[in-house]
Amino acid sequence: MIFETHAHYDDESFDEDRRELLLSLPDNGIGYVINVGADLAGCRETLRLTEEYPFVYGAVGVHPSETAELDDAGLAWLREQCARDKIVAVGEIGLDYHQAEPERAVQKRWFERQMETARETGLPVIIHSRDAARDTLDILHALRAEEIGGVIHCFSYTKEIAREYLDMDFYFGIGGVVTFGNAKKLREAVQYIPMDRILLETDSPYLSPEPYRGRRNSSLHLPYVAEAIAALKNIPREEVEAATAQNALRLFRKIPARG
Repeated sequence: MIFETHAHYDDESFDEDRRELLLSLPDNGIGYVINVGADLAGCRETLRLTEEYPFVYGAVGVHPSETAELDDAGLAWLREQCARDKIVAVGEIGLDYHQAEPERAVQKRWFERQMETARETGLPVIIHSRDAARDTLDILHALRAEEIGGVIHCFSYTKEIAREYLDMDFYFGIGGVVTFGNAKKLREAVQYIPMDRILLETDSPYLSPEPYRGRRNSSLHLPYVAEAIAALKNIPREEVEAATAQNALRLFRKIPARG
């Protein structure tokens, strides 16, 4: 069984076939999906998806690129949603310096406040960090993130950075990028990271693995990611799928395990 830990099925690219696609996942070995909010509208749609599909769980949070929309009322609403049975994490939150806006001070403020929301509600965090390795780590250290727990989504840094996250007992979301020909740094990190700290994810509709690179992604492509990790770890793909599912159930502890 495969556990998809990071998808955005609220995205408009799924508007024409969302229901058909989601209903096909269990028959293709996808046992769990976490739909991850990136803005307040996406979080509201995530709530709807968790109500409609038994195997879909949710995370609520505001992506760093969308933090200009956040205010105290929005944060209070996010905190209220964390009490729902099927909301299992705060995310995705973090820092993204790839674009100039929102300014870094705004991103940092709402990253810290959403981290505190996770602490207050007892949920793990899903961290987005792009071109912001040092600042992300500095904030996590300052807020004692090891007491909160979480996953570094779409991990793309070096094995040296991975060591710092391992010291905080964090998990690593690995997706389609690991199959890319130019992903040497990531493959070295995956070889280094212990198997009990790796999660499977797609970031659907983004980052499709080879041979679907450049096309819309979905959880149906996760076997390609598992196969790439299996080759790096020199273990069977089925072992990767089983281990990553157990890791996800351990991190997202509100989700009941199924036989």
